[in-house]
Amino acid sequence: MTRTRIEAALTDLLFNEELTLQEAADRHFAPEYRQRTDGEWADRGEFLDHIAHLRTLVADGHVEVHEELKDGNRYADRHTAHITKKDGTTVRMEVYVFADLAADGRFSRIEETTLMLQGSSADRDLGGAR
Repeated sequence: MTRTRIEAALTDLLFNEELTLQEAADRHFAPEYRQRTDGEWADRGEFLDHIAHLRTLVADGHVEVHEELKDGNRYADRHTAHITKKDGTTVRMEVYVFADLAADGRFSRIEETTLMLQGSSADRDLGGAR
């Protein structure tokens, strides 16, 4: 069983134009997936709406993982998302993730907190924008 990682998941969701949103989501997120970002819960459909919105804004970027821990079906990491938007502006967000993995190795739940490092005040809610 291959276990997904946040870097691979975010790269496929946001920066890999060869994958449709559904293909990227199915690769890394279980059908029962749910996520809490900065206190707000989203089911899989709401999460995919969020990513679809981000895909209209994001031109390029990468994920820099600083720390990553796995223990059975538990996963945690601290990473920075480096994003260049289609309007040329840049955003850097540090993200703290705690997650559960499904039996098949895909994410079934993520709870995350985001910290804006660089970007406009309008970008502050990028982690949960829809």
